[in-house]
Parts: sequence; C-alpha cells; structure tokens
Amino acid sequence: MKIAIVCYPTFGGSGVVATELGLELARRGHEIHFITYRQPVRLALLNPNVHYHEVNVPEYPLFHYQPYELALSSKLVDMVKLHKIDILHVHYAIPHAYAGYMAKQMLKEEGIELPMVTTLHGTDITLVGNHPFYKPAVTFSINKSDKVTSVSQSLKDDTLRLFDIKNEIEVIPNFIELDTDMSSGTICKRSIMALPEERIITHISNFRKVKNIPDVIKVFYKIQEKIPAKLMMVGDGPEKVIAENLCEKLGIQDKVIFFGNSHEINQILSYSDLFLLPSETESFGLAALEAMACSVPVISSNSGGLPEVNFDGISGYLSNVGDVENMASNALKILMDENVLQQFKINALETAQKFTVSKIVPRYEKLYLEALNLK
Repeated sequence: MKIAIVCYPTFGGSGVVATELGLELARRGHEIHFITYRQPVRLALLNPNVHYHEVNVPEYPLFHYQPYELALSSKLVDMVKLHKIDILHVHYAIPHAYAGYMAKQMLKEEGIELPMVTTLHGTDITLVGNHPFYKPAVTFSINKSDKVTSVSQSLKDDTLRLFDIKNEIEVIPNFIELDTDMSSGTICKRSIMALPEERIITHISNFRKVKNIPDVIKVFYKIQEKIPAKLMMVGDGPEKVIAENLCEKLGIQDKVIFFGNSHEINQILSYSDLFLLPSETESFGLAALEAMACSVPVISSNSGGLPEVNFDGISGYLSNVGDVENMASNALKILMDENVLQQFKINALETAQKFTVSKIVPRYEKLYLEALNLK
C-alpha cells in the first residue's frame, strides 16, 4: 500500500507514534509518505520506502494567522495525485482530519476516492477539540472519516461523551519497539548522573501544566529524604522554570538534573530505577510505556488511559491525582528493597511486551484494508 501520514513533527506522543508507525509500515514493505510542516524528530529517511514532503505556508500581510489547513489540504491533493497514494492516515483531529476531509472532497471532484483513517490521541479531543470554537469542526471531521481509532478505551469514552459521534471508534493502543537493545549506543554514562549508591528517578514530558510537574519534584523530595537518589528531568516546556525554582526552594537543586529535550531518552532510561508520571490526565501514557520497555517500573496517577498501561502492583503503582504522599510511599516500597526492585523491573518489561509493534501494527494494516474496501 501507498500510505500518506499526517502528524505533528514534534517530541509529543502523537508525533512519535505516527512516525514510528510509518517506519514500521515501511519495514513491512509499504510506501510511506509523511506530509507535515517539518521533518518529524524521529524520522529516519534511510529507508527507500520512506518519503517526506514539507508543507509550506506562504505568508501574506492579509492573513493575521497563516492558513495551515488550506496549505495542508492542497499539499495532500498534489501528493496523492503525484504518488498515487492509496490511503490517508491523519493523527490528531485538529487540524489534520479537517484538512484531510477537504483534500478528499477536492480529489473526489477529479474522480479519485481517498479513504481516510483518523487517529485520536488526547488533547485534540479532551482539551482543544472540546472548545466551543472547534467542537463542530472536530465532530464533523471525525464523523466524515472512513475509519476512526483512539489510543485508549479511556479516550474513546471521552470522545463519545464530549462529541456527537456517529462513527465507530476502534481502540488501537500505542506501541513500543522491543526488538533492539534499548541501551545500545549509550553515550550518557551513569556516573555522569548519579553515584553508584544513588537510585535514579526519571521524568520525561513536554512540561505542560497537565503533567503536574511540581508533583514530580515533591514526590522526589520525599524519596530522597529516605534514600540516596537523583532525579532526571527530561524535556522542556512552560513548567520547567517553575520546577527549577521549586528545587531551589526545597534545597535539592544539586540532586536534580534538567536535560531539556534529548535524543538520548533510551540511554537515560536504561540507567533509571523508577519513572514518575503524576499527570492530571494521560490519554495513553506513551512515556510510561517507553520507560517500562527499558525495565523501569512506573509510579503514576490513575487518570485517563494510564491504568491501561501501568498495571497497579505489577509494573508499578497507581495513585489518585495529586496524592503525593501515596506516590512517594509506593516509590519507596519499590526502591528500598533490591529484590523488590528487580522483580518490578522484570514485571515492567513483561508488561511492555503486550504493546510491541508485532502485536499492534498489523491491526492498522487490517484497518487500512477495510477502509480501502469501502471505496
């Protein structure tokens, strides 16, 4: 199949999943065309089946905001005709599903039927998409998609609760690549991060308010009161300065390393003993899955799709949102006993194996074939 993939080319979960999906589909022999405004951060163009097409948005003084949806839909039409694309897969409802629908209609005028699969990832539904300004367009775009998926049952339930959806929504969870050595090519050495006797705690996110970044610091503060530990903060965003200031206020700035955005995530995780994700909500929790794939147990909130990924008492522990005391207590249960820690590490990896590419990606291939049969 010739598949066009539209996504956000950022460090965020939806862009990462879309990119990894395209790369795996290319390895399976499909021809993949990424269409977006910048090359996705995890996109490797060494596979002859992988192509990238940049969406350029001309700037005109007339426009206060440049019309990306218009440029994207026009680019989709051109690429579909030029490369004879079979199917379009858009990730994130806003603005990709809307632009995809416009491209479908333009192509239809020329006698070309282009099936569209829309994957819902989270804030496109629960935060941005539910805004009154966007809600009618999001509802319309989802209902006009040929196939719709969500990354968790929780997100599916939210979508059906918040929108008047007529379409079926299939839950296809995010996935992880476990076929390679997760610590291969290690550049970042453990000795740079911590002393041999110190436990390494890690948090990775885009440092938005929904991630409850202050709670990460507070949980770690309670952990380091009981055992020697260091905290690795990976990522960047609006809450980073708040986190740095809180570390100084608590007097633990020398025990916390802020990496910013990093391409060495697997290397950092390979040395980690515990992963913290106390988010207000997560549609799935891809960062938790990536940690578990590196044999790192997870302490997380029980919100959104997290209970579908982090199994309480097995791969880690779940706590109510904001319950810093319980999170710290659960973390210490794991970290204070070496035998317990090793068992949780084994459990985390075994749990991650439920979400391997070999189990998840064929479900997308099946969905594509179903969509093509609807033409």
